[in-house]
Amino acid sequence: MARPIVAVVGRPNVGKSTLFNRITGGRVAIVEDQPGVTRDRLYRHAQWGEREFTLVDTGGLELGGAEDNVFSGGTRLQAEAAIAEADVIVFLVDGRQGLTAGDEAIAELLRRSKKPVFLVPNKVEDFSKPERYMEFYSLGLGEPIPISASHGMNTGDLLDTIVAALPPEDSGDEDPDAIKIAFIGRPNVGKSSLVNAMLGEDRVMVSDIPGTTRDAIDTLFERDGKHYMLIDTAGMRRKGKIDEAVERYSVMRSLRAIDRSDVVLMVIDASQGVTEQDKKIAGYAHEAGKPCVLVLNKWDLVVKDDKTMARFDKKVRSELLFLSYAPTIYVSALTKQRLPKILELVDFVVEQNTRRIATSVINEVMADILRVMPAPSDKGRRLKILFVTQADVRPPTFVFFVNDEKLFHFSFKRHIENRFRQTFGFEGSPIRFIIRQREKEKV
Repeated sequence: MARPIVAVVGRPNVGKSTLFNRITGGRVAIVEDQPGVTRDRLYRHAQWGEREFTLVDTGGLELGGAEDNVFSGGTRLQAEAAIAEADVIVFLVDGRQGLTAGDEAIAELLRRSKKPVFLVPNKVEDFSKPERYMEFYSLGLGEPIPISASHGMNTGDLLDTIVAALPPEDSGDEDPDAIKIAFIGRPNVGKSSLVNAMLGEDRVMVSDIPGTTRDAIDTLFERDGKHYMLIDTAGMRRKGKIDEAVERYSVMRSLRAIDRSDVVLMVIDASQGVTEQDKKIAGYAHEAGKPCVLVLNKWDLVVKDDKTMARFDKKVRSELLFLSYAPTIYVSALTKQRLPKILELVDFVVEQNTRRIATSVINEVMADILRVMPAPSDKGRRLKILFVTQADVRPPTFVFFVNDEKLFHFSFKRHIENRFRQTFGFEGSPIRFIIRQREKEKV
């Protein structure tokens, strides 16, 4: 089920990152601990009560030129992109500094969005003096909700208001038997062309203009008795107004599609290679625990010799180390090269993602691992792995019961994951480890 998106917008230095960390608990996304992924994260999962949502920090919206000018062209597009993708918008202003021309420029965009917008003066420590933030009423965005993000004051009331405005949870009307495949990636890498080529007809509009696909488009079809749903995610850019700051919001268009999917096809332009934006989008799929296939499209545009694919594979792996488990396929939507193999890979990685291993087999393999590589120790105290069991699938999740969770070092965890993959497969699927310290062993 797709999580709704809540975007935090506002001028620089009004406290957006502070509020972002306050709501998400300051948690660092799983993928940030992995090598090869960009650390410029804009989004994290959040939960308040029973509702989950994705919180997006849009960054500071700078003005072009003097303070009393409207947005520069690129910045306006950046703001519009973030606003268009959000279900709810939190407009953060500086309650100490007061109303500025920059706030008025942002408010002008928000009033036209027809989205739920909450005006939030930050840095308000004394709620007994409302006159300090009443001037924000003039923005025409309703009653201000004052908070102090740094101290956590009134943030609970803000979250109550946000959650009440979220769209209803999905009804679950989608075909439960269909394998849902999300095509994600930067604008103009050929996602829509791939969908059309796989279907053998033009179901999705394709254009040389990046961003032709404006919304996520679902297409159901059947092949060899199996049902599939192809989810084509939209691009972000406009002809004549291509701006790098806007392109990073293509990740927001991928969030819902990834959450809804059973498997993700991360489409990369082979003629351009892996970019930082590719890492950001792929990182969300990894973090969400979705099986993934790396699809290098436009392979027909690459000048090749007998070693080109091997070199490309090595380069892609070095750029996307955190997706080392994801298989690669080199295709061309134009020439239809290798397109039939995509669904074969989809079926394979979905099966890998749902694989269960008997507890007795897991512990036998774990014993073999420990015979070759003893568990780490610190100050004379050695890690003891008492028991391991598989707790879940989608993704495969293993629970380790240990004597001291602090001794379960990251390097040792990686070694175990590599051995599990060598033994059990799980190709295309992330693996999750949960480390639990037995109560009687707690120190």
